[in-house]
Amino acid sequence: MKFHVPEMVFGLGSLAEAGFCAGRLGARRPFVVTDPGIIDAGWVDELLAHLAEVGLEPRVWAGVTPNPKDHEIEAAYRAYVDYGGDVIIGIGGGSALDAAKGVAIVSGNGGSIHDYAGVDRVEQPIPPQLMIPTTAGTGSDVSQFCIVTDTANAVKMTIMGRSLVPDISVTDPRLLSTMPQDLAAATGLDALTHAIESFVSLGHNPLADGHALSAARLVAKALLRNVEEPGDERARMWMAQASLEAGLAFSNAILGATHAMSHQVGGLYDLPHGVVNGVLLPHVIRFNAEVVPERFAMLADAMGLRVEGVPDREAAELLAHYVQDLAASVGAPRRLGALGVTAADIDRMALTATRDACLATNPRAAAKEDIAGIFRDSL
Repeated sequence: MKFHVPEMVFGLGSLAEAGFCAGRLGARRPFVVTDPGIIDAGWVDELLAHLAEVGLEPRVWAGVTPNPKDHEIEAAYRAYVDYGGDVIIGIGGGSALDAAKGVAIVSGNGGSIHDYAGVDRVEQPIPPQLMIPTTAGTGSDVSQFCIVTDTANAVKMTIMGRSLVPDISVTDPRLLSTMPQDLAAATGLDALTHAIESFVSLGHNPLADGHALSAARLVAKALLRNVEEPGDERARMWMAQASLEAGLAFSNAILGATHAMSHQVGGLYDLPHGVVNGVLLPHVIRFNAEVVPERFAMLADAMGLRVEGVPDREAAELLAHYVQDLAASVGAPRRLGALGVTAADIDRMALTATRDACLATNPRAAAKEDIAGIFRDSL
């Protein structure tokens, strides 16, 4: 068993450490990848000030959109080369952080970002990475995953490999305060899905299990509060920790069918990843409970459900209901149809889901027909 983690700096005000972190990575010409919303929120200016404190003059590239696209990676890479950049700094939600990873991949290995879809295809060293999340859910700041949209085929590519674990992750819960409610909800549901899927994954292990259970417990306690009361500092702290711990868990235990399926929905419809997860997760819990009900019972207990003395299968069903109700309480629909997904695309999405790397560690084997059935149930 291996457990890969970055150096982690966590706590209120920790963004002030960014300049020293970049310097420890050898930065001289750091390249900052972000998006316009993070600039407008003021966090990039604060980051630049901290980099200036240690004598660094970074270049900022802010062309990332939600569900980062292959052509955005290419444009960012060209800007990185033109600048002569070294350390890559991602600041933002999962889209900005994954785009930053994409630049690092192409910089160190050449070719197109498409060449690296799959597992362990990034073979050459990549530039140092410093990641600073501004949302609580994606886990990209500590994980070995990079998700990029293949625009020609309208699918999300899963790029996975140990070299993609960032060198340093800086989590300052203050940065969560500027998330709009819908983004706080979506990323929180993503964190919950990471926790649950990693705990039941075929790759689960004792080190990942502890982080997964802790993350699930924190999401149950804090997600609704964080969405409804953005000024609640304690809830922000809990969700920032939940995101980090869920990221550590799924980076080392990998995921399952929910993510394999949501990547296809997001790629085809360009929908918020966490929201799609929130809709699909209860259905995947029911599917997987056929083989590992005891794992779901442990999750249900950790999240505060009354399951003592309840048979494991019933506890798993209670968990599925709870997840669906929690997702609805923060604004997610109960059905994919409400997001515009149609039955006409089910076969296509089911086929591409079977090729997604996340499906390999789902606890129950799932053929195309099984995936299509879950999609139909979720419509």
